[in-house]
Amino acid sequence: MTPALALTLAGLSLIDSTSFGTLLIPIWLLLAPGRLPPGRIAAYLATVAVFYFCAGVLLTLGADAVLTTARAAAAAVPPFTLKAGQLALGIAIIALSYWLEARARRREGAPGKVQRWRAKTMSGSGGAGALMSLALLAALLEVATMLPYLAAVGLIANADLGWQFTGATLAGYCLVMTLPAIVLAIARLTARQMVESLLQQVNDWLTRNAARVMGWTVGGLGIAVALNAVASLLLEG
Repeated sequence: MTPALALTLAGLSLIDSTSFGTLLIPIWLLLAPGRLPPGRIAAYLATVAVFYFCAGVLLTLGADAVLTTARAAAAAVPPFTLKAGQLALGIAIIALSYWLEARARRREGAPGKVQRWRAKTMSGSGGAGALMSLALLAALLEVATMLPYLAAVGLIANADLGWQFTGATLAGYCLVMTLPAIVLAIARLTARQMVESLLQQVNDWLTRNAARVMGWTVGGLGIAVALNAVASLLLEG
């Protein structure tokens, strides 16, 4: 592996470390009241890291085959039909974003059911399986939109590192992805008074805006998909 590739992968992994599933949800979990069981946050972060490692392995092994199949399938569909379908998908995603934001408005001022679930689960009275399920759900929702991660997997696949070094590189990448959350967890355990104020500010913002931000993010994705389809249709027309 060249130094340039190593630096590029490190930069991409640090960008990925700031995503909703790798940083914002862990911060929210770290703000659960009471003593923080290290095993609970470790279970969440380990699940995220293992998911992305396994996804990276599958993508690396099957990247060429998947791309070839996808291109062949797309070539069999008339271009107008393909772009019309893309436009319909974009509109559907935009509609979903409005539904998400409307749901957020309806839930404003409602009792903190999610906060109670967090307190129960992080205190040790709830099952760790719920945290692992949350980690898997967050990773599944994000993996297709994490462009730095997908770019990194492509770079690793094209570097011809050998399967052992490829696996080690993917493992290191996933570790760096979770590193900021690990550092914050250690700080929460060892210096709670120093970091709790900062974490609380982030948590307050997330509590007020997380659902809306999800709606805006989904809406932005839908707009991008729809505009790309419209531009292609106009150019081809």
